[in-house]
Amino acid sequence: MDKKTALLFAGQGAQYVGMGRDLAESDPAARGWFDRARQILGYDLARICFEGPDEVLTRTEHAQPGIFLVSWVAWQLLQARCPDLQFHATAGLSLGEFTALTAAGALDFEDGLRLVRLRGQKMQEACEAGDGAMAAVIGLDEATTKTVCDETGVVMANLNCPGQIVISGPRAALEKAVELARTRGAKRAVLLNVAGAYHSPMMAPAQPALRDALSTVTIRPPRVPVISNVTARPHNGPDSIRSRLVEQVTAPVLWEASMRHLLAEGFTRFIELGPGTVLSGFLKRIQKDTEIYNVGDLTSLEATARALA
Repeated sequence: MDKKTALLFAGQGAQYVGMGRDLAESDPAARGWFDRARQILGYDLARICFEGPDEVLTRTEHAQPGIFLVSWVAWQLLQARCPDLQFHATAGLSLGEFTALTAAGALDFEDGLRLVRLRGQKMQEACEAGDGAMAAVIGLDEATTKTVCDETGVVMANLNCPGQIVISGPRAALEKAVELARTRGAKRAVLLNVAGAYHSPMMAPAQPALRDALSTVTIRPPRVPVISNVTARPHNGPDSIRSRLVEQVTAPVLWEASMRHLLAEGFTRFIELGPGTVLSGFLKRIQKDTEIYNVGDLTSLEATARALA
């Protein structure tokens, strides 16, 4: 019996200038995906991923499709090197949920890329329309963090792993929440360098355009369970996927609960795909002895392919 294996796809914040470049330089198939993305989007996203500059890549409208693209390429190259690799579920952090759905066959690559580009554009517009911010709260439990949020008018945005919750909302309220979290016993509470208040009601203006776009694309039942950020449980059919992806823009990302669901279902091997190793770090905090690999560049691709062979 194959080990129960889940694919995990990176979310925003994992981007860095140069991501995907060594994959493209080493493999014609990877170059083909980057070329295809340019044809689909009508601009050279690969150049922004490879060369930056950082302030252009970190804009939500580029970071989101850029991470989707590099994560997808990493997965394609791993499959080519490990053709017998079986996987039994997928999950992705925020925008990574679109990559997870694409890997599970629910979305075509072209539709997934276009949707994530649109989502990034609309979220960038929502960021620019209001002064929102996010902060990481370290070392405070969920109940206390929720009380801090309720008292200051912000929300929990990402429940990542034990002792790490990201909160989100209007900047002035968030600054108060950071101070309050410290007085309630947080080891650290720090504002994050992000464009706005993701996964909060401040992102609601991005939802109508995403809802419209999702209504026009073909969504198929996924071939394996895909864990929803909103529910921490597998998605149901196509209509439910559409509504959950719209809801996800303003709802908290239940990442720790999603990983605990997979662990409880007997998953023992996880492969993180895309730039960085943030999700591997979260998983080690949730369950220390988990078998986890990552593929984000040529070195990690070759190491993971060797290990899985």
